Amino acid sequence: MGRKKQEEEQNNPEYGEPTQFDPTFTGPIHNRSCTDIICCVLFMLVIAGYIVVGILAWLYGDPRHVLYPRNSTGMFCGIGQNKDKPNVMYFDIIKCATATNVMAAALQGLQCPTTQVCVKSCPSEFWILSPLAHSPSANPANYFKQEYCVPSFQLQGTRYSSMDIVNKELCPFFYMPTTSVLGRCLPSLGGNAYNPSNIPTNFTLPGLDANQTLAAIRNATGDLTNSFNIKDVGLRIFEDFAKSWHWIVAGLVIAMVVSVLFLLLLRFTAPVLIWVLIIGVLAVGAFGIWYCYNEYISLATSTLTFNNVGFTTNVQVYLQVRDTWLAFLIILSIVEAILLLALIFLRTRIFIAIALIQETSKALGHMMSTLFYPIVTFVLLLVCVSYWGITALYLATSGAPVYKVVAMNTTQGDCSVIRANETCDPEMFNTTQYPTCPSARCVFINYNTEGLFQKNLFNLQIYNVIAFLWCVNFVIALGHCTLAGAFASYYWAFSKPADIPTFPLIQSFMRALRYHVGSLAFGALILTLVQIVRIILEYLDHKFKEAQNPCTRFIMCCLKCCFYCLEKFIKFINRNAYIMIAIYGKNFCVSAKNAFSLLMRNIIRVVVLDKVTDLLLFFGKLLVVGGVGVLAFFFFSGRIQTPGTTFETAALNYYWMPIITVVFGAYLIAHGFFSVYNMGVDTLFLCFLEDLERNDGSPQKPYFMSKNLMKILNKKNKPAKTG
Repeated sequence: MGRKKQEEEQNNPEYGEPTQFDPTFTGPIHNRSCTDIICCVLFMLVIAGYIVVGILAWLYGDPRHVLYPRNSTGMFCGIGQNKDKPNVMYFDIIKCATATNVMAAALQGLQCPTTQVCVKSCPSEFWILSPLAHSPSANPANYFKQEYCVPSFQLQGTRYSSMDIVNKELCPFFYMPTTSVLGRCLPSLGGNAYNPSNIPTNFTLPGLDANQTLAAIRNATGDLTNSFNIKDVGLRIFEDFAKSWHWIVAGLVIAMVVSVLFLLLLRFTAPVLIWVLIIGVLAVGAFGIWYCYNEYISLATSTLTFNNVGFTTNVQVYLQVRDTWLAFLIILSIVEAILLLALIFLRTRIFIAIALIQETSKALGHMMSTLFYPIVTFVLLLVCVSYWGITALYLATSGAPVYKVVAMNTTQGDCSVIRANETCDPEMFNTTQYPTCPSARCVFINYNTEGLFQKNLFNLQIYNVIAFLWCVNFVIALGHCTLAGAFASYYWAFSKPADIPTFPLIQSFMRALRYHVGSLAFGALILTLVQIVRIILEYLDHKFKEAQNPCTRFIMCCLKCCFYCLEKFIKFINRNAYIMIAIYGKNFCVSAKNAFSLLMRNIIRVVVLDKVTDLLLFFGKLLVVGGVGVLAFFFFSGRIQTPGTTFETAALNYYWMPIITVVFGAYLIAHGFFSVYNMGVDTLFLCFLEDLERNDGSPQKPYFMSKNLMKILNKKNKPAKTG
């Protein structure tokens, strides 16, 4: 009798007394009140503050600074007066390419130390000023192109000589084939544009011969090769998506159908699948033992030992040591023995886990709407991410741009007349103000940091991140609580499906929003604080990585590991707390305590169910993602011909991009559906444990569990006595 009691319940007084019978309890309580009101008010205030921050960022920010390039005068290219000139051209692109931070210099627009002008299209050929232009009688209009010169300068009728125009950087001395990348004319390093045979013989930079010029171009632009082809590759990928999007959608639909069918069929196939997987794991272990034993025997004549080998990074050397295979053999044998003993002594709990998995599949069949709730979570998360990204962008561009006078070429004239940090107005600036420094320009430096709002931009960005994390965790918590309420309604329906409430998912969603915003926000806040600490640790580790000594690195690694484990533990506690909140309507702390105590009283069952479920869902994801991925590979690579279609693999530039998209999308779809299933298993498991503790199968206290579960536990509901 004592053994049966131990098998049925893992009651430990240290974790509280078992739940007592309540004759009025028939499932998720409807007569409940608001919980954790203080945290609810705090969350609402943070949301209100978040909205205010967004409004202020929208009022003060100007994302055009990031979205559009600008010329040397600070005018945007592609809008306003330069609407028909969407690209910015650099007079000396080599100066940009050799900047300290290459891509930053190119993408910041005016940070490149050379004159920039807005142009309709980027140059597509090599050009350098002809030596004939140096003649005093030469007309500059015959040698320069007006479209590539500074807008305020007109070639026709100018009194400047060609060299004056070049020295004052009114027109470029040379240009090279470039491609528009995010509105910036950057070298066209894709293809054969810079092949030596395509470079004109007269294209030589000042002081360099043809070979030196070619070497200078290659050295200056070599670091940009990978970055400059982004747009070209992006356009090709976009073209592939345009040609194959309907087939990609078809692949994702197949992934969705397979996921749903897999979950629904678990009602019938779960026992077979789980035992096949368990036996498969044992078989893999047995094969490993056999293989290690064979290798150990085959090296019987080997004289190599660990003392002979010493320390080496060549792993193959260790595999030639006989003791290596002996160690593998011992480890695998111990693991295999543990698994076999666990299978023998925990078989009843494995049967319980299988029955709960089958029951979850049955619940999904009665509440199909739960499978599509992840769409709601995805939309809400998309709103959170979009709001955070837009707010961060507007905050980053808050404040008026600051322009300062900068000498583009300090070797020309005396530029000491330029005062340090001398500001200027790009629209009113005139180079004649600095006659001894012809290369003086009014250049954008940064955004104004004066003013109360601008001085607190960093603090507002931190607030933006904290509020974003809190909102994301709240949305996830809302999804957990909503699904838990729906599955609990199913379990506590005595006569299924007759007693299942109408629209259980909607009812659960409304209860969570009406009564438990505070509790969900409380759990989300705890998780957010831990995540913030982890972000700070990652930042500090990255910031001081080079300056750390081994002891500091060890401490940092330990801290990161501890907080990672803490985050996982809090997620586990929160998840089960939300289930208890959905059922009983208590506050977060009470629900977390009750859930933790209930699980600790049944810790063996918790571990077995968790591992069995993980194994099954991993196999399901592998089946869905792997199957759809293989199908996509054979289709998009042309190995499967579909009759009656016009799709041709040869028309794709990169046939692997649709495959990657299908595989990634299939994983997200499978993860979304299986997360619902996992929540269902966890909810039904907690309800099952509560059912065992509060009921005994008598007519007054009947069990709500399925007949299959009662059969496994050797229990049954006793019929009511009749007169």
